[in-house]
Amino acid sequence: MLVAASTCMVSVAQAEDPNVIVLKNFMFEPMSLTVKAGSTVTWKNLDGEPHTVVNDSGLFRSSALDQNDTFKFKFDKPGVYRIFCGIHPNMKETITVQ
Repeated sequence: MLVAASTCMVSVAQAEDPNVIVLKNFMFEPMSLTVKAGSTVTWKNLDGEPHTVVNDSGLFRSSALDQNDTFKFKFDKPGVYRIFCGIHPNMKETITVQ
């Protein structure tokens, strides 16, 4: 039941703020997101391992996020932004800014 409750809380958090991305099970969830220019995206690490949020073009890089830590970035310019975890490079996502 605890797993179901924590899954429900993640879904509720995402429903309340659609610009929240969770890092869970060594994945970005969702793996792709579309936002409007001027939007702020928040990443929250729900894993017990640290992760980073890195833009592949060097626009931003978070420090290591421990469990329940967050990182925010405001996307001012339209484009496609490829994101990965600097610690676990197989973790990838794409953010499209319109």
